[in-house]
Amino acid sequence: MARVSIKTEVIQDWTSFHEEFKRAMGFPDFYGMNMDAWIDCLTYLYDSDGMSRFHLAAGEMLHIKVPDAKRFKSRLPEIFEALIDCTGSVNTRYTTRGESPALSLVLL
Repeated sequence: MARVSIKTEVIQDWTSFHEEFKRAMGFPDFYGMNMDAWIDCLTYLYDSDGMSRFHLAAGEMLHIKVPDAKRFKSRLPEIFEALIDCTGSVNTRYTTRGESPALSLVLL
């Protein structure tokens, strides 16, 4: 089972959100630092395309741990909601292609 933990305490704004996800997910140097690029990087986890450090087996999920989620949501509601929405968008891309959803958020 693939897991990654996000350091929510270092996220203070959009820039630090993308820097933290780039670090945690192993996004490439050319990562666009926006939510469209975030979705794109996580859309091919079953394909091993080099857009993240993860390569999932068919049907496997990447569990993204979000520590202190309640405080994170309170501090940065727009960013928190974008994380929820864009995780759903990534999973929709998978299911549209007939694959299993690849992401789960573990809100701690």
